[in-house]
Amino acid sequence: MTHPDPARTVDRRGFLTLATAGVAGSALSVTVGSLTPAGAAEAGAAAGTTARKRELRAMWIASVVNIDWPSRTGLSADELKAEYLHWLDVAAGMHLNAVFVQIRPTADAFWPSPYEPWSQYLTGTQGGDPGFDPLEFIVTETHARNLELHTWYNPYRVSMQADPAQLVPEHPARQHPDWVWPYGGKLYFDPGLPEAREHIYAAILHSVEHYDIDGVHFDDYFYPYPVAGQTLPDAGTYAAHGGGFATIEAWRRHNVDEFVREISERIKRTKPWVKFGISPFGIWRNRATDPNGSETAGSQSYDNQFADTRKWVLEGWLDYINPQIYWQFGLAVADYLKLVPWWADVAAQSGTHLYVGEALYKVTSGVFTDPAELSNHLTYCAEVTAQGTPVHGNVYFSAVHVPQDPKGSMSRVRADHYTHPALVPTMPHLPGTRVQQPVFTHARRTSDGVELRWVDAAPHRRRATSFAVYRAPAGQRVDVEDATQLVATLRSDGRPLQEFTDATAAPGERWSYAVTALDRLWNESRPSRTRSA
Repeated sequence: MTHPDPARTVDRRGFLTLATAGVAGSALSVTVGSLTPAGAAEAGAAAGTTARKRELRAMWIASVVNIDWPSRTGLSADELKAEYLHWLDVAAGMHLNAVFVQIRPTADAFWPSPYEPWSQYLTGTQGGDPGFDPLEFIVTETHARNLELHTWYNPYRVSMQADPAQLVPEHPARQHPDWVWPYGGKLYFDPGLPEAREHIYAAILHSVEHYDIDGVHFDDYFYPYPVAGQTLPDAGTYAAHGGGFATIEAWRRHNVDEFVREISERIKRTKPWVKFGISPFGIWRNRATDPNGSETAGSQSYDNQFADTRKWVLEGWLDYINPQIYWQFGLAVADYLKLVPWWADVAAQSGTHLYVGEALYKVTSGVFTDPAELSNHLTYCAEVTAQGTPVHGNVYFSAVHVPQDPKGSMSRVRADHYTHPALVPTMPHLPGTRVQQPVFTHARRTSDGVELRWVDAAPHRRRATSFAVYRAPAGQRVDVEDATQLVATLRSDGRPLQEFTDATAAPGERWSYAVTALDRLWNESRPSRTRSA
């Protein structure tokens, strides 16, 4: 997620060099289920430590200009796969439970799309076949680790440069030059043209229909960020399509509103269980401009991107809102302490989930000087939640900075908040499956840990998507509502008999276990009977 504001531009000097065997130059050694910090002795149990059974924990994996993945163009299919698996290992090592992966960065595709060409960020050449289906691979491998997959799309951006002739001849922008205009050195679809919007709907929904994704995700780019000395070139579109709107600004907001509402409805008609969320710029409007706004004094998405993000939440068009609250405690123009409760209050009015976007890259760039800044953010989010206006999770920008662990900041987050796995929060308004209580058949100590087996006895159509394993010292009650007793979640392989070995169970001690079943929306069954080993 790159930004025109220099203070929000990603520092790319610290990019990792990846190889199929692993990662070089990382400040953090990551293995599945563990995180070993380098030089992060301070990280540990802090006064603000929290353990939450349900919260979204995610990171953005950006593909545009090869920010995160692929790290560069020209990689072989095996190298592309190995790099992506590395990021999943990073997510698992941090006890994250979701990834937001950019698969349509510039009116192109990370899957064989009938509407748009292969992305240049795969091979270096737009339209170049990478030799496999990246999105199919992403879905399979992400779900194998029981991570929720939100596929991330940029709706209107066509190209990071402004010359249509540099696009492949079959590109929709070449086939329909009247759909696009240049601005700020880039090309964009005109949001005011119904034909252009229809194309974008079709391009996105093709991936929703044909792949087993969990969510559709947009970032903060709607109408482009203002460029000094330039005017958006849509006066002709306004003259042709803006009847009934007193100002071009109101018409632009209407165009984006219609786009958000329509794509939301079409996603649900295609697959009702697929979540839809947007990650806007962190300020809707300032209170000095609008009494409904936040106590801030920064750029306003309502006025600059013509994105009425507050309206989208209140209208219930989104399953979640993920504002980029990329600022620190006490910043005068945009205080994290003021923005989080403002967004939490807005989201609570419609029951929309709130996930806070976190600027991990600002630790790398030196803007966040306190190594505990991000950990303190999560402590504060828990406090806001306790006041009755839930913050349902946090998302980190971007993946490349997570294993770098700048100033030990992510080690602190893990030690203070993510020592245990967490389930993704449920969304009761989405159609769930009544999964069945597992039949726990076996718990036995082995040289590798405690071996568990259970049976999913439900009919095939009601079988669990995944399972949660809970553990307590033998003789104590296994409490599935106690976040500290959650040991692991694992994806079902679709068969009735399931197995798991708890390698973290301390040897020489007896433990009691229970297992629950989860549907694809993380709705949970009653726990199994308890077994000990």
